[in-house]
Amino acid sequence: FQMDTTQESYLDLFPLDAIVYLTPDSENVLEDIDPNKVYILGGLVDESVHKKLTLQRAREQSLQTARLPIREYMVKADNTKNYHSETLAINQVFDILSTYYETRSWPAALKAGVSSGKGYVLPE
Repeated sequence: FQMDTTQESYLDLFPLDAIVYLTPDSENVLEDIDPNKVYILGGLVDESVHKKLTLQRAREQSLQTARLPIREYMVKADNTKNYHSETLAINQVFDILSTYYETRSWPAALKAGVSSGKGYVLPE
């Protein structure tokens, strides 16, 4: 993938209606990738301190939001800690989106990007 970096804000570079802020707290499910949209991967250093911060930021900026379809394609796995989280690292989200774009398969993309430590697995 080719990447460019800039100090400019995405708000100054793209029209608001073209931006989709990805956050695990969104009510909207990302069903497909639109090549005419710009996807912002919301990220934090410590998720336990700032719950729903990425969703709040997107709302303050009047941006569309979406979340990955983890609940729609995966099930909670039994585990000793009863731990289940849809919050992923930015590189995991990027890998999921890249795999989905190549395969057009959410199960394949989520299997490749969601580690078992998150407490979610594909159904048998």
